[in-house]
Amino acid sequence: MHTTTSPAWYKPIVILAFLWNCIGIFNFYSQQTMSADEIAQLPSGEQALMLDIPLWTIIAFGIGVFGGTLGSLGLLMKKAWSKTPLLLSLIAVFFQMGYWLFFTKSVVVYGPTTYIMPLVVILIAYLLLKLCLNGIRKGYIH
Repeated sequence: MHTTTSPAWYKPIVILAFLWNCIGIFNFYSQQTMSADEIAQLPSGEQALMLDIPLWTIIAFGIGVFGGTLGSLGLLMKKAWSKTPLLLSLIAVFFQMGYWLFFTKSVVVYGPTTYIMPLVVILIAYLLLKLCLNGIRKGYIH
């Protein structure tokens, strides 16, 4: 059955998703504007991680957070075009977090809990895309 009314939980979840992605933009901005002096104050392992970030992962980070934010804004407006930025965000996040976990020494530097946040980020990006696709299918996102 198709409906044009979204579930009661839809708007609060989408607002949280939008805020989550805004925090991601803040983190992206903070990472990109870190000065050499600020990096020098980090422990040596963290310094090495910060100084060895390939450009493609920075681009993926940007696509992930800006795509997620734009997609969440589209979900708030119940627009089907949200699907595209949310899909791009998921793909970008998958590559960025995959690199972080498997091709850096982040687990050595931060310990095994390093796996938690990347998995949460990937899961949220996936669930937002799924929310969009379900909303399109059910008719309350158009």
